[in-house]
Amino acid sequence: MRVIDLDSLPRGAGPVPRHAVAHPALDAYDRLLRRRLIILVGLAALMAASLLFDLAMGPAGLPLSTAWAALTGADGVSPTVTVIVWQVRLPIALMALFVGAALSLAGAEMQTILDNPLASPFTLGVSAAASFGAAIAIVLGIGVPFLPPALLVTGNAFLFALGSVLLLQFLSSRSRGGPDSLVLFGIGLAFTFNALLTLVQFVASADALQQVVFWSMGSLARANWPSVAALAVVVAAVAPFALAASWRMTALRLGEERARSYGVNVRRLRAFSLLRISLLTATAMSFVGTIGFVGLVGPHIARMLIGEDHRFFLPASALTGAAVMSLASVASKSVVPGVLLPVGIVTSLIGLPVFFALIMRQRGRA
Repeated sequence: MRVIDLDSLPRGAGPVPRHAVAHPALDAYDRLLRRRLIILVGLAALMAASLLFDLAMGPAGLPLSTAWAALTGADGVSPTVTVIVWQVRLPIALMALFVGAALSLAGAEMQTILDNPLASPFTLGVSAAASFGAAIAIVLGIGVPFLPPALLVTGNAFLFALGSVLLLQFLSSRSRGGPDSLVLFGIGLAFTFNALLTLVQFVASADALQQVVFWSMGSLARANWPSVAALAVVVAAVAPFALAASWRMTALRLGEERARSYGVNVRRLRAFSLLRISLLTATAMSFVGTIGFVGLVGPHIARMLIGEDHRFFLPASALTGAAVMSLASVASKSVVPGVLLPVGIVTSLIGLPVFFALIMRQRGRA
């Protein structure tokens, strides 16, 4: 970039282009933007690489080159390998990406609106509500009317998860409380739904109880192309609205009073954010069951890499959550050879150390 010396310009030379003026603050900001864009590209590359590893892992191990050839439709790949990759592994691998992106994006918004670094979709009792809805369908056969039996558990889990957030919004609006009230109501709902879930498990038969426990562990094995498409549509529909609210989210990180001084309607922002969180979380959990800690770990990794600017923080959270969930899917296939572990167990084992580290960090700041 050629820099113009302002003192050497004759009088009446006209306005000077902004890009021709050297300014340390502008140069630093440009470098920061380039760094953040490079990080986003790197996270997208990590997500793509983890997807390829996920396709190669399984009982019938495939070389990465073979998995890539089957994925791209190259010549020389046997029909059996093509069927394994496209009909069995690819739906599971894509479901892992979309579930991770949905939960991590929901966790990023939740941590902002609640101003709580330990917030995640589980904070509001959404997970407990989804588990209770699924248990009712599995044990008692009670579910959403007119749904086919194959979708009864999924429909019930979605309905109860979404209903728990709507109930939370109603209670919060009646109390006119802030983020602390939301957290307290969420904890109360979580305990309530967990108690009801325990009651349903107590009266369940042995077979039904086994199904409830397996569902609550979280598994990608039920993924198929219709469920992947449904979750992809929800993520694609919700993400633009989250990005549209990014500057208001960034202002909210400065404090509610500062955000209001900028013209942000905090109550409305929080209400619409909760609606997006409920749609993302309810849809993801209705297909795969309870997945822990992705909504907590993903946003914190993104925050360490990107910072608090939500124009970049929200996409980075989605990409980080997708990569973490995909790598957890790889780990679930490789920890015990020949055994596919429920992915919810793997994400919990990954998230617990991070959760404890965050608690200790918060105590150190107190």
